[in-house]
This record gives sequence, structure tokens and C-alpha cells, in this order.
Amino acid sequence: MSAPTLTPDRADDAAARPAARGLRSWMLKADGQLVTDLAPRDLAAARTSGAPLWVDVDVTDRHQVACLENIFGFHPLSVEDALNPQSRVKLEEFPHYLFVIVRGVTYVEATEDPYDIETYNICFFLGHGFLVTTHAGKAAPIEEMVSRVTRNPDVLGRGADRTLHAMMDMAVDAYFPVMDRVDELLDGLEDRVVAKFDERALADILALKRLVLSLRRHLAPQREVLSVLTNRPCALLTPDMQVYFRDVYDHVLRINDNLDTYRDLLSSTLDSYLSQVSIRLGRITTGLSVVATLSVPFVVISGMWGMNFEQIPLSHTPHGFWYMLALQLGLGAALVALLKWRRWL
Repeated sequence: MSAPTLTPDRADDAAARPAARGLRSWMLKADGQLVTDLAPRDLAAARTSGAPLWVDVDVTDRHQVACLENIFGFHPLSVEDALNPQSRVKLEEFPHYLFVIVRGVTYVEATEDPYDIETYNICFFLGHGFLVTTHAGKAAPIEEMVSRVTRNPDVLGRGADRTLHAMMDMAVDAYFPVMDRVDELLDGLEDRVVAKFDERALADILALKRLVLSLRRHLAPQREVLSVLTNRPCALLTPDMQVYFRDVYDHVLRINDNLDTYRDLLSSTLDSYLSQVSIRLGRITTGLSVVATLSVPFVVISGMWGMNFEQIPLSHTPHGFWYMLALQLGLGAALVALLKWRRWL
């Protein structure tokens, strides 16, 4: 599959259009000067100038999206994936650029649900000397990279591939605060189940388990993408550059191992909860069994001596009631002792 190339006529037409509103771009000239927010005509020229160029596109603005095909000539299928927030994490290599989608994650602090996370896609178009990023709204790795480039333009001078690596590294590292939060929630659940046996902990266990599985589902495809970036030869990535992606790949493996550990711990916590329920149910059953055993002599003897006959033993004895009461208590105690001796209680 070949990507469409941008002809001079198309470049002139694109440059003649009004500038995309809010389109952000950074280019580092040979003299070290950082140029920002280039016009479409300048972008078309900077794309082939060889100077490090980074263009950031917000896909919620159709005026910015137009530059993906009109100026850079990216394949329509790549543009379609960049516009779709549900696109899966992937890596596709075209003749003139590399297309990568990564998924970032963050906690939603505005809600009361401690297990609420928000995911977002960041798409990267890596070409010879330029990098184009697309996302919907604000993305933390993008804003952090903007801050770095603004403070130190030499960061962009290291190359478009290093810029790609830096943002992918930040997107993956964003999982670590989430993992720390999961660890805290898991410790609290274990204390609630083992030490206090909070019956409401079951819903939290299941919610946290869903969160861990969701994180694992988002992270697993990125492991495959980084494995390809690390090991497969690519015209746009030198072997020296692939070493940097190997570091990000190691982070993904570590996060994935932690998620597997959390999943096992949650399964053990759930088993502990169910065991606690069974133990408490057994204690209640034992107590009810003792009560039922003690009541048997009272029911039997009271029923027999409550029949309407004239001649009943001890019916006219002055202390007959106390004799029968003592007999009932004695038989009940004997039955309980027998059950304990047989280890049925």
C-alpha cells in the first residue's frame, strides 16, 4: 500500500487556504531559533526542509484535520484511524511515514468513583525529519512535551524520532500513578476483608478487578507495538534509536507484570471474602444447631405431659414442675455433650 504524495499544485492550494485555527507547530532552524505556529504555506516548505518539525493537531477541529491530507499527504485510512477515538492501538508502516497509535490513561478525579479512569488515543505520524501528533482535546504527554520544547528547543533538535520516543515514554509512564492507586485500594480491601470483614467490600473487589482487567486490556496491544518498534528493522528508526524504545518496552513489561500480580491478589482477596462468609455461616449454623438440640427435650417432654389424660406421672406431685424442668435441662445438656464428643458441633 503506497501513501499518496503531495504534488506541488496540491501544496500551493493548501498554502492558499486560511491557516488552520489553533494548529500548533514547532520548527528548529539550523541557527537554533525555534519557530512556532507556522502558516500552511510554511508547513508545506518545512516538511521537506530537513529541519526538525513537530505539528500537533486537535482532531476535534476540522480545520486542523485538513492539513493531514492536504499538506502532509497521509493515507486516508491513517487519517480515518486518527479521527476515530475508538481506534485500536496499532503500528503501520507506509513508504513515507510510520503511523502509531498509543493509548494513555488517567484517573478521573471529578467523580466520586475511585475506580473511574479515562483513556485517550494519541496518534503519531513519523516521517523523515518531521512528527505529526493527533489527539482529541488535551493530552498530558503532549502538553508536557510542549513545555519541554518551549523551555529547551534543543529537545526538538534531537530529531523527530526522539520526540516520538519521549511522548510514548510519558504515555506509558502515566500508568504508574494509576498502578500506585490500585495498590493502595488493594491494601485497603485486604484490611477490610481479613481484619474487619466489611460486607460491602465485595462490590469494591469486583470493581477493582474490572479496573485491573481494563488496564491490562489497554496495555497489552502497546506491548506488541513497542516490541515491533524495538526489534523490527525500520527505515525511519535506526538501531541506535530502537534502544530507546526498548526502555519503554521494559516499562510496559513491568506494568503488565504488576497487573498480573494485582489480578492474582484480587482473586485471593475474593477467595478470602468467600471463605469468611462460609466461616460466619458455619458459626451461625452451629449456634442454631445448639439451640435446636436444647429445645428437643422441652418439646418432647412438654408435649407428652401436656396431653389431656387424668393419670399422668408427677401430675399431682407438689414439685413435679421443677422435676420435669431439671429433666429437660439435663437431657438437653447430655445431647449437646454427645454431639461435641462426636465432633458434630
